[in-house]
Amino acid sequence: MLVRRYQADDKEALINLWERVFPNNPKHSQPRNDLEAKLVVDDFVFVVELEGKLVGACMVGYDGHRGWLYAVAVNPDYRRLGVGKKLVEQAIAELELLGCVKVNLQIRETNHSVAEFYRSIGFETEQRLSMGRRLSKD
Repeated sequence: MLVRRYQADDKEALINLWERVFPNNPKHSQPRNDLEAKLVVDDFVFVVELEGKLVGACMVGYDGHRGWLYAVAVNPDYRRLGVGKKLVEQAIAELELLGCVKVNLQIRETNHSVAEFYRSIGFETEQRLSMGRRLSKD
């Protein structure tokens, strides 16, 4: 299992993975657009290769204090093999090298299996209210 930084030739495989893992994303959050926008800023994307196939990915952000994990995805055919754990561990290691003191993420409240995964690798539910404001009408 190889965890590495995203490369331009990963684009279609990564978009296909996200479309498979997140089939019900709202119109304003489509993998192709999200990836293009993310690569413009100084954040990074990790992918996992197994048997020559891209089977996992996540986007990582850092604001100088806290890190964020976005769109952590593992191909359903490769779940429960340690892919997600390895991916998150690599992202955290990179954030620690930057001096990051805390890593945050958001998941849907009803996504119990994903919440349990994150708890199993040391994340805790915090008493916070997540708020957002859409900046476009799409």
